[in-house]
Amino acid sequence: MARVREQFDGAGPLIGREWPLRYRGDDDERVSQLRDLGVRRFSALPYAHRPDIAEYLNGWAAGLADAVPEVLRSATFYPEPSAGEYVARRIDQGTEVFKVHVQVGDFDVLDPLLRDVWGRLEDAGTPVVIHVNAGPVATPRTGPEPLRALMAAYPRLTLVLAHMGAPHYDEFMAVVEKYERVHLDTTMAFTDFWEEMAPFPRDLLPRLRDLQAKVVLGSDFPNIPYAYAHQLEALARLGLGDDWLRDICWHNGVRLFETPATDLTEGSA
Repeated sequence: MARVREQFDGAGPLIGREWPLRYRGDDDERVSQLRDLGVRRFSALPYAHRPDIAEYLNGWAAGLADAVPEVLRSATFYPEPSAGEYVARRIDQGTEVFKVHVQVGDFDVLDPLLRDVWGRLEDAGTPVVIHVNAGPVATPRTGPEPLRALMAAYPRLTLVLAHMGAPHYDEFMAVVEKYERVHLDTTMAFTDFWEEMAPFPRDLLPRLRDLQAKVVLGSDFPNIPYAYAHQLEALARLGLGDDWLRDICWHNGVRLFETPATDLTEGSA
């Protein structure tokens, strides 16, 4: 966490601007903050930026899920010879969501070392939150083309596209429209901070409304430069209606992670 904060505090090369972090507590404090906000389930979403670190992060995430019942069992992977083996093991152990950050990891989504990984994830249907979009700073590995290539090779993947695909909203929405199991997440999108960098074209709002069942709430908490509530305010001011908001903030996440209704109270997400 200290290394991550160094990158944000120094406006590192993949961040590209000042990014004053609002939340800086330890794990216990952050969990308490989410509980106080009424968030009923949340993910850890570690991501590996180099070889030989994914399983260390996965061990930490598993320990957090063991200790905190609200945490989705989260894991990550990286192109390395052992990836297929440990991803299969994590799936068997009940991992509910994986995270990969193509921009930070700087890898080809079709690296041959990931062939078994994507195949297993296709078969399992486990959601993968993937940052393959070109924001906030583009790299040769990010953007619509790598995403389209990945989906052409593995069309049954269950993906959640981070940050609404910013800044290529149109192209990323087209992928979601084409593939049954691909979703968007709202992470930082529509907030004042993000709109300064990658404004969402208002002529795309009708398509966003039509994708109501395929958009899930994301926040990037705790690595955000504003209060958590601002993400919700930014969604509400789109003017797409209460039913749209209920699906994005609650029902779609429940469906995606197949959370038993008895475990949750509607409207508290």
